Amino acid sequence: MPIQTVETQRLYQQVAGQLGDLIRRGEFPPGHRLPPERDLARQLGVSRPTVREAMIALEIAGLVEVRTGSGAYVRKAPQEASPPFSAPDIGPSPFDLIAARLLIEPEIASAAAACATPDDLASIAEALDRMREGVDVGQDVRPADRLFHARIARATGNSVLASMVDRLWRESGEPIFDGLSRRTGLPENHRTSLAEHARILDALGRRDGPAARDAMREHLAGVERIMLAEDWPATGPQPDNQGEET
Repeated sequence: MPIQTVETQRLYQQVAGQLGDLIRRGEFPPGHRLPPERDLARQLGVSRPTVREAMIALEIAGLVEVRTGSGAYVRKAPQEASPPFSAPDIGPSPFDLIAARLLIEPEIASAAAACATPDDLASIAEALDRMREGVDVGQDVRPADRLFHARIARATGNSVLASMVDRLWRESGEPIFDGLSRRTGLPENHRTSLAEHARILDALGRRDGPAARDAMREHLAGVERIMLAEDWPATGPQPDNQGEET
C-alpha cells in the first residue's frame, strides 16, 4: 500500500465532516432543521463557536441553509454510495483570529500612543474618514477598516508587529469569516464600530496609552460578542419552517 499524505483538518472541518456524513446518509433528511448549536456542541464535545463555524462550512458546501433567526436546515438530498464527506477548508477559525487580535492589538494601540508621529496620526485619521464615507454611502468599509488598524501597527515603528496585524487581516478575508460576518449582522453595526474607532484615535491623539489599549480591547470584544450572539439576527422575512427540531 503506497504511503499517502497525512491531512490535517481544522476543528470546524472535523465537525462539519461528521454532520455532512450524517446528512448524506439520510440521518437528517432534506428540509430537516438541525439541532440547536448548544445541543450539537454538547453532543460533539466542542464549543459553540466551533459548531457555528461548521455550519458556515456546510452552507458553503451546499448541504445546509442557515436561516438567521430560525436555524440550519438540510438542503441537499443524500447521495447513494457517496464517499465520506470532506468539509472544505474555508479559512482559519474567525473566533481564533479575534482572540489573537484581542491579545495583540490592544498592546499595539498602547505602544502607538507613545510612538506615533503627527503624520502617523493624520494617516490613521484619514483611514477613519474613509470608513465614515463608506458607511454614509453604503459601501464596503473593510478595506478602510483594515487600513486603520494597519496604520496603528505601523505607527509603533515595529515592522514585526505591523506584519502580524497584516497577516491577521489577510486571514480575516477568507470565506468563513465573510460568511460568519454576514450571518451575525456585523455589517449592520458599522455606526457603532465608527464610534469605537473614533475613541481609539482620540486616545492615540492624547498620547494616552492605557486609554488606547482599553478602547481597542472594547472594540474587538464587541466584535467577538456580535459574532457569538445567542440567536443569529434575522435580516429579513424568513421562509416557512420545515422539519422538526430534534
